[in-house]
Amino acid sequence: MMVVTELEFGYSSCCSPILQDIAFEAHPGECLAVLGNNGAGKSTMLKCLNRILSPQKGTVYVGKQDMLRMPLGRVAQNMSFVAQGSQNSRLTVYDMVMLGRKPYIQWGVSREDEELVASLLQQMGLGDMAVRFVDELSGGEQQKVMLARALAQQPRVLLLDEPTSNLDLRNQYEVLELVKQVSREHDIAVVIVIHDLNLALRYCDKFLLLKDNQVYDYGGEEIITAESIGEVYQIAVKLHSIDGAKVVIPQLQSCF
Repeated sequence: MMVVTELEFGYSSCCSPILQDIAFEAHPGECLAVLGNNGAGKSTMLKCLNRILSPQKGTVYVGKQDMLRMPLGRVAQNMSFVAQGSQNSRLTVYDMVMLGRKPYIQWGVSREDEELVASLLQQMGLGDMAVRFVDELSGGEQQKVMLARALAQQPRVLLLDEPTSNLDLRNQYEVLELVKQVSREHDIAVVIVIHDLNLALRYCDKFLLLKDNQVYDYGGEEIITAESIGEVYQIAVKLHSIDGAKVVIPQLQSCF
């Protein structure tokens, strides 16, 4: 389990903090959606969690280990990060996924490394693409490659920054279905920044709402209400249940 307390970040002492007093938990086998309008600090928070950025205050524990006070190599053995956008790389799919083993490789690639990468390629449906170059793949295929690379780190926490932002409708659902599956099968806590509230409601178990650089609310599906969405996104919505699933419908004529 990952436990975050009192996390604070700003780019300089003379500017207002981008994140203030961020606190939440992410549990193994569950997906936590990070929601909020543009500029709320969602992507910045992910980068603070795995030390791409250095927060000025707070703690990030995975189990009993404080990620903010350990060598980066050990952080990478506990936490992996998939950034926004596609990878225009001339590496092969196999080599790209093997990069995920870098935190563990000391004297060379082992047979165990090779077997793990081969297994992940099959699990992601990428086995027939192993020798193709990443920049020759579609956006959905590239996203699956980056997810496989992240899983090759054998993380306890997986951080995803808008993994569906450049994907078509089918690939959005395929990628998130895959994320949910691997989260449960490998007992990984997933923290995912996502803009589509309906995708979040369909695939995520917990929700973290950010507003004005702070936590507005945190919890299960019960916190996703017309009132909370109106406060966070400044737009009126109605919530309906369709085939047992909660669905958010914007009321554009009633924008605040």
